Amino acid sequence: MNRKAARGFIFSVSAYALVHFVTYFYENAALTGMLSVLGVLILVSAFLFLPFKKIQLQLFLVLMALVVLFFTSDSFGADLIHGLQQMRNLIGLLLIVPMISWVLKEEPYIEEIMSFAHNFLNRSQKFYFGLMAMTQVISHFLLFGVVPMMYRFIDTFLKEHKDEAWENFKGTAILRGFGLSTLWVISIPSFIFAVEALEATLWKSMVLGFAFALAGTILSVIFSYYQEKKYGVDFSFVLRQEIDIAMKNSRNPGKWNKDVAEFVFLFVSLFGTIFLVHEITGLEFLLTIPLVILVWTLFYFLIKGRTSSFIVETRYYFSAGIAKQAQQFSILMAAGVLIYALNQSDVGDYVISGMNFLTGIIPVLNILFLVPFIVILLGFIGLGPLPVIVLVTGVLEAIPFPYPPELVVLAVTSGSVISIILSPFVMPVIILSSVNGLSGIRNGLQFNLKFAAAFYIMVQLFIQTVIHL
Repeated sequence: MNRKAARGFIFSVSAYALVHFVTYFYENAALTGMLSVLGVLILVSAFLFLPFKKIQLQLFLVLMALVVLFFTSDSFGADLIHGLQQMRNLIGLLLIVPMISWVLKEEPYIEEIMSFAHNFLNRSQKFYFGLMAMTQVISHFLLFGVVPMMYRFIDTFLKEHKDEAWENFKGTAILRGFGLSTLWVISIPSFIFAVEALEATLWKSMVLGFAFALAGTILSVIFSYYQEKKYGVDFSFVLRQEIDIAMKNSRNPGKWNKDVAEFVFLFVSLFGTIFLVHEITGLEFLLTIPLVILVWTLFYFLIKGRTSSFIVETRYYFSAGIAKQAQQFSILMAAGVLIYALNQSDVGDYVISGMNFLTGIIPVLNILFLVPFIVILLGFIGLGPLPVIVLVTGVLEAIPFPYPPELVVLAVTSGSVISIILSPFVMPVIILSSVNGLSGIRNGLQFNLKFAAAFYIMVQLFIQTVIHL
């Protein structure tokens, strides 16, 4: 049954994404209606394929959506059909984006970047900064898959050093780096969805997000400095020794590093093309990104003369790889139905009224103080960064805010950062715990609570200053 359910899931997700792309350019009522049928198949096949503990959240979201629709909808069937189409853009994006990771497997780009930047990485604080920066860059390609990938790479680099001090050093850099990437990385679905839903200007949101990602990285380096002092370990001495070994193994020993130059070109060509296509065609980013990625990945393998590798990767992805994302796809589909149900009801207004009530009692508060806590709370009940942002912005997009939309995006995504680095129930912390052997509470709350509090204060100081000026 599991094998048949997995095949049914892969077929339904692939068909859903294909019909989505077709109906965007060729409107057809029958095909659009088919999206809802395929949405039901996605949920049913995921429920049959996944173990019960991995479908509890989806069942809760669907049940809540049905309850809301039952009591508030004038047309239960029609609203349910529309709800199953709510996440069509994100399903298409989420299906295609992982293909970027196929490119990173072809050459040792990350190892060569570390070797090339050895002079910058020769002290622990510099290395920590570089590790966080690299995690944010690679997250463009791998999304939260960057967490295990970067950990395995750095753990191989520091294979003899596995005590708590080193696990704190490695784990916090990678987890915080990925968390901060959700503030500005265009291929992170939660960020681009928040920008589109709240009608913010993309480049302004990216610049603002990047500024706070950089500030958060510097703040994290400061915390790591005092953490190193607390543990009493000389990280810099060990790192210099390991870097010397890595340099000897580099396949580009001279000043010119072909792999680094190729990686920079790939990065610029991919994301430059996304912006160029958007400007020329006017297509929304949630459609532009997957289409560009698809063509860009194909061209990479054609130019490299490795079409056989592309065929192998494609066969694996459409036979087994998609099924590994069953939990994420099904949560997204279930969250979409709930968002549509909430948006056509008055629940969103009640949430905002409750926030306004609190801000009325405490005059120094405003809604942007409270929005991050909603995101954090949802993270602690098991919702990952994407469904959290989808749910929260799905409610907020119907509310007229007196603030620049870029500030609202920053407030929401800052809550996502904190949720990612603290909650032991979200995928990044779960994955990190599975590879480093520490508990989710230790990797999350114990290692990152003080940093999370400082980061929240830093972001809110900026937001509230802008609001009151």
